[in-house]
Amino acid sequence: MSIEEICAEAKRFTREERGELFATLIDDLGSSDYDVSDEEVAQRVTETEDGSVECISHDELVAGLNYLPKS
Repeated sequence: MSIEEICAEAKRFTREERGELFATLIDDLGSSDYDVSDEEVAQRVTETEDGSVECISHDELVAGLNYLPKS
């Protein structure tokens, strides 16, 4: 069965059934390789707000990553 066929079939589901399908598929993906705790997020927000760290743009991040040695 193709992705298109699966999507067409899923569109016939009720909202609740689609939600259950979505939750099941997401759960099957497992955890990400870069799990970040709520505590770490809160700490980083605090550091940003109190000025102890400097924010950079996405372009600045990418430019900096380009300088890292390739492994």
